[in-house]
Amino acid sequence: MNEGPRKFDVEIIDEPPAVPKAPAIGRTPDYLDGFLRKPAAAAAPAEPGGDLYENVIQALREIFDPEIPVNIYDLGLIYGVDIDEGHVIVTMTLTTPHCPVAESMPGEIEMRVGAVPGVGSAEVNLVWDPPWDPAKMSDEAKLELGML
Repeated sequence: MNEGPRKFDVEIIDEPPAVPKAPAIGRTPDYLDGFLRKPAAAAAPAEPGGDLYENVIQALREIFDPEIPVNIYDLGLIYGVDIDEGHVIVTMTLTTPHCPVAESMPGEIEMRVGAVPGVGSAEVNLVWDPPWDPAKMSDEAKLELGML
């Protein structure tokens, strides 16, 4: 019973057919739409990614170890930067407790960080635990010292 090729009637319309609305189920069918269009929340100025925090990190990157041609941040000497209402606490170590700048480095850091706009005061906590080791250096520092 082969009747030959099938023929179809084609009707061209200018508007697409109406799509029936999805039934209400407690959320709109496209519930991710608002989430995806929502702009990312800006980091608080005193948190990583915030302007004040990044300016403090930049100030730390301008301080160099006098014996090693790498800044103290990339050298891995900075263990933490905490900012609370303009008061900055930098927790850091030195390459060794017998480092010749053990007495002068904390004062320089307090002065440089304290000069960052938005910082009211700066404090340096010098710690020895955990001890510093070359694994704490950034890749940039390792490259600078020929370790990569």
